[in-house]
Amino acid sequence: MMHGREKSDPAIVAAKPANNDGQPSAESVERRAGAKGKADQQSTRRALNRESVSQARDRLRQAARQRKKERFTALLHHINRDLLRMAFLDLKRTAAPGVDGLTWQDYEADLEPRLRDLHDRVHRGAYRALPSRRRYIPKADGRARPLAIAALEDKIVQRATVAVLNAIYEEDFLGFSYGFRPRRSQHDALDALVVGISSTKVNYILDADIRSFFDAVSQTWLIRFLNHRIGDPRIIRLIRKWLRAGVLEDGVVTISDTGTGQGSVISPLLANVYLHYVFDLWAERWRRREAKGDMILVRYADDIVVGFEHEADAQRFREAMRERLQEFALSLHPDKTRLIEFGRRAAANRARRGLGKPETFAFLGFTFICGKTRRGHFQIYRKTRRDRMQAKLRVIKEELRRRMHQPIPRQGQWLRQVVTGYDAYHAVPTNSRALAAFRYHIVDLWRRTLRRRSQKDGSTWGRVASIANDWLPRPRILHPWPQQRFAVRHPRWEPDARMGPVRICAGGAQQ
Repeated sequence: MMHGREKSDPAIVAAKPANNDGQPSAESVERRAGAKGKADQQSTRRALNRESVSQARDRLRQAARQRKKERFTALLHHINRDLLRMAFLDLKRTAAPGVDGLTWQDYEADLEPRLRDLHDRVHRGAYRALPSRRRYIPKADGRARPLAIAALEDKIVQRATVAVLNAIYEEDFLGFSYGFRPRRSQHDALDALVVGISSTKVNYILDADIRSFFDAVSQTWLIRFLNHRIGDPRIIRLIRKWLRAGVLEDGVVTISDTGTGQGSVISPLLANVYLHYVFDLWAERWRRREAKGDMILVRYADDIVVGFEHEADAQRFREAMRERLQEFALSLHPDKTRLIEFGRRAAANRARRGLGKPETFAFLGFTFICGKTRRGHFQIYRKTRRDRMQAKLRVIKEELRRRMHQPIPRQGQWLRQVVTGYDAYHAVPTNSRALAAFRYHIVDLWRRTLRRRSQKDGSTWGRVASIANDWLPRPRILHPWPQQRFAVRHPRWEPDARMGPVRICAGGAQQ
C-alpha cells in the first residue's frame, strides 16, 4: 500500500470479498419471479458486501491518520465490484444521461455482467472516459452556470474512486473546510460561521470570491498536489482520463488543460484537494504566524469567509491571499471580494464615526445582518437572499403555467413538495419573515394561475388562501439555533472554554 514496511501492513489490505468478488454467474443471467428466498439471499449478500467495503475503507482511513506524510502506492484493488455496485446504487435514478445515452434503469437491467466488464476494463487499463455533455442551468443573477454531465459508467467509477480517496483526504482536510465532505453540510458551515463571529472578537469580515474557480484550476498543479498522497499511478491515470476527456457541446468536443469539470462526481473532491494545498494550509499558517488578533476561517468549496479582530490584519491577509492565489492560476474577483465592518461592535463603531448601519454579506444563500435581540444583545440575523428567492419564484411561475390545467389537488401536491423542500433549507432562526413572504408569493402565483384558466374564474384571494391552507405547510422554523447544533456536533467545544478562535469556527474535532 505504501513505501517501505507499510506496504505489507495487514491493517491496510482489503478483506477478500466472498463469492470471488461477485455473485454466481447463474444468478447474473437468470431471474425467477417470486423467488423470495433468493431475493432475501441477494439482499443479505449485498449487505455483507457493503459491510466488507466499509471495513476496508476504515482500515484505509486509519492508515491515513497514522501516516500523515506517506504516499499510498496501491489503491486500485479497493475499487472492486462490490464498491462499483455500491457506487451505482447510490447514483440518482432520475439523473440526465450523458453522451452514452444510458439511464440508470438501462444499466440496472443487466447490472452484474456490466459491472464485471467495467471492473475488468478498469483493472486492465482498457477503461476509457467519455466526454461530458455540456448543460447550462440558470443562476440567480440571470447568467447561466455550465455543468458537465458525465456518462453513466464514468459516474460509477468516479464515485467509487471518490469513496477510496475520501478515506485518505478526510484525515488531511482541515476543520474549517466544509464543502462536499462526508457528514458535513451547508448548515454545518453556516453554524460554524455564526458561532465564530458571535464567540470571538470579530470586527471585520473578508467575503472572498475566487473568479471562475472550477474552470480556472490548473490541472498540472492539481496532479502535483494529488501526488503528495496518492502514489498509485493507476489512480492518477484514471483522474487524468477524466480531466482530459473533454466536453461535448454542439457536436464539438473541447479539451482544456484547466478546470475540473464542474458538475462531475469527482469535481468537488478535486476542488477540495486543490484549495487544501493552495489556501487552507497557507491560511492556517498565516493565522498562526502573521495575525495580531483573533481570526476565524470558514470555507465551503470556493466560498470563503474570513473574520478578523483588526482591520490591519484583514488588509494584509487580503493582499497576501491575492498573491498566493495568483501563484496557482487563481484570482480574486475584484467586484465580489469585499472587506466590511461586521461584528458585535460594528454598529457602535460606525455610529461613533457618523456612518450608517453595518454592511451585510452573503454566504450559502443567506444574507448575514448585524442585529440585536429583544434584550439588546448582539445577534446575527440570517435572511434568505432576495435574488435567490426571486429566482426560485420565477421558476415556480413558469412551472405553474405548464401545470395550469391540472386538477387543483395535483397542483397542490406539487406545490407542497416545493414549499417543503424550500423550508427544509431556509427555515433557520431569524428567517421567519422571509419564509412567510415566500409562502405568500406562492399563494399569489397559484391564484393568478387559476384565474388564467378562464375569464369567468372566481378564484378570489380568500378562496385560494383557503385552498392553500389545505395543501401548503405553514412557515415555521425547522433548524435549531447555531450554537445548539454546533455544540452537539462538536462536543469538545464548550461556551466557557478558552479555546482558540479558529478551533471554534473550524468545527472542533474532526469527525
